Amino acid sequence: MGAGGLAQRGSCLGSLTGNWPEGAGNNGPGRFCGSWGKQCLENPVGFAILAGVFIRLLMIAAMTLSAPAASDRVARLTPQLDALFQNFNQPESPGASVMVIHRGKVVVAKGYGLANVEEKIPCGPETNYRLASVTKQFTAMAVLILADRRKLSFEECLTDFFPEFPAYGRQITLRQLLNHTSGLLDYEDLIPPGTELPVLDRDVLRLLMRQDKTYFPPGTKYRYSNSAYALLAEIVTARSGLTFARFLQQNIFRPLKMKGTLAYEGGVSVVANRAYGYSAAAGGFKRTDQSLTSSVLGDGGIYSSVADLYRWDQALYTDKLVSRKLLQQAFAPGPATDLPDTRYGFGWYISQYRGAREIWHRGSTIGFSTRLVRFPEQQFTVIILTNRDEAGITEFAHRLADWYLFDRP
Repeated sequence: MGAGGLAQRGSCLGSLTGNWPEGAGNNGPGRFCGSWGKQCLENPVGFAILAGVFIRLLMIAAMTLSAPAASDRVARLTPQLDALFQNFNQPESPGASVMVIHRGKVVVAKGYGLANVEEKIPCGPETNYRLASVTKQFTAMAVLILADRRKLSFEECLTDFFPEFPAYGRQITLRQLLNHTSGLLDYEDLIPPGTELPVLDRDVLRLLMRQDKTYFPPGTKYRYSNSAYALLAEIVTARSGLTFARFLQQNIFRPLKMKGTLAYEGGVSVVANRAYGYSAAAGGFKRTDQSLTSSVLGDGGIYSSVADLYRWDQALYTDKLVSRKLLQQAFAPGPATDLPDTRYGFGWYISQYRGAREIWHRGSTIGFSTRLVRFPEQQFTVIILTNRDEAGITEFAHRLADWYLFDRP
């Protein structure tokens, strides 16, 4: 580039840093005037710089103008939101916490009803609920972390992790455990009658080691399997040398600053801001917080809040925990499920809603119903946690997406 070109480039750059060229006057950036404007227009570099500035200014202006509009819309929708959760906001009623996230911003964060009915403690954004099967996405992430560190492979089989496992385990791969195609028998049906002590993940492993068959040849069908995710927790322990709860704490919850989240171990850990679970009973609700299988961690034992799950949701747009390549595998549509037009990845259902890709999971256990729904291309997420079973929230996330994302009444 000649001296003239450098001079032209310098004059345009100077205008963008506040050193206005002679003759520019008070026009400032964004105004083409006189010979200075002509120089910038004739110089491709200068023109590109100015064009970038104009675009940025327009974006700032658009955001500035749209912020009040977005705020007005949220305010306008608040009565609809409150009406949707009215059943959870009754006296003496177990409640719910809800969060709506759009482009990294919290649009809604509210609590309804009571986290502890007996002590009249209200639900809020930092109330910690048992996630039930929403836990499975964390179990899958623990496996992904170990795969990212080359501690295991998706094609390894059960006997690679547990050499004493019966011969049928040679046909079951880690991938099949993750996407529910292993065919493993449901451990809930294998618990001996009269069992009183809570069942743990290692107990599930022992129960399955006493079997000699699966529901179908591994890899040939889909069948949702809590057994598979209990074994995944044991695989994490086997390959990491840490308990499953500690591995999650050190490798997911602590790095993401999810301070209230944990895999609950009775007598070992304490859940802060805890929501207790309830079931409907004659004339109200009764506490039904734990069952014989509530201590199995891999399939449903994590407690968390909508506030902490915000951090989790945002991390899934990054490579903070694992590489983007591995994340893509988790979110890739795998086998068809028993739900219409829905497939399963690694700890996630994958489907579409109103033409948008939807990645989600639901949770249901004694005393709790939960749902986490993400529309990653739109950077939009709905999180609903409740401390009652059979809460009837199946379509709530779609209702909120209609209102806050798709602008449909």
